[in-house]
Amino acid sequence: MSDPVLYTPSGGVATITLNRPEVLNALNPSLNESLLAAVNAAGTDDNIRAVVITGAGRAFCAGADRAGTARKAGAKLGDSLREHYHPIITGIRAMPKPVIAAVNGPAAGAGMSIALSADIVLAGQSASFLQAFAKIGLIPDAGSTWLLDRYAGAMRGRAMAMLAEKIPASDAKDYGLVWKVYADDELLAQAAALAAHLAQMPTRAFALIKQAMDSASSNDLVAQLEVEADLQTEAGLTDDFREGVSAFLEKRQPAFKGR
Repeated sequence: MSDPVLYTPSGGVATITLNRPEVLNALNPSLNESLLAAVNAAGTDDNIRAVVITGAGRAFCAGADRAGTARKAGAKLGDSLREHYHPIITGIRAMPKPVIAAVNGPAAGAGMSIALSADIVLAGQSASFLQAFAKIGLIPDAGSTWLLDRYAGAMRGRAMAMLAEKIPASDAKDYGLVWKVYADDELLAQAAALAAHLAQMPTRAFALIKQAMDSASSNDLVAQLEVEADLQTEAGLTDDFREGVSAFLEKRQPAFKGR
């Protein structure tokens, strides 16, 4: 049996590949456990400066495997979410380094949540995004209600949740769910190049940027100004900031270390 998730570190970049292509990388307990382990490994390894998450085969992730028990009628679905899904989403969001999702086909349900949890979402032309929960009497979960409202906006988010229509990559880009769309055969190379670029940048500042922007939705302007002031103080004490200023004054390329 193949590993449900492949973890490939190289040159400061960890590539995490969902690896159940025969079922469109549908999520089951084994894949979820392996994905969480990979996210934690990338997040705690100082040699990893950027992360790419993608799917094997012709899909990113079709969402929860309905053949499993997680969607069984009468089951306490919230318990399954808390145990198997929430740690993955919060782990990606809280990772102190940039995360790129390379969406190479359908991203549905919790699979869409995993994609949108990344900091930058790239998509192939054949990619699509779907929240089909309403078709079976459920609500979007694994953070999708928060992510859709934040990125697509309230009107589009509610329409996507209620109408359960498949959104092609081009529309997803227009909605603000995707940063760039590439030809399918270029997607992984573009994601790898972007990750390599980010890995050479001041990744400690990226961690602080993520922290600041995640707090913005729950703060008023005055509170957010204080968050920025506190985090800027922290950024100003980093080796990367000192290196950035020195490189600017010496007219050379900086050599950031992520600390």
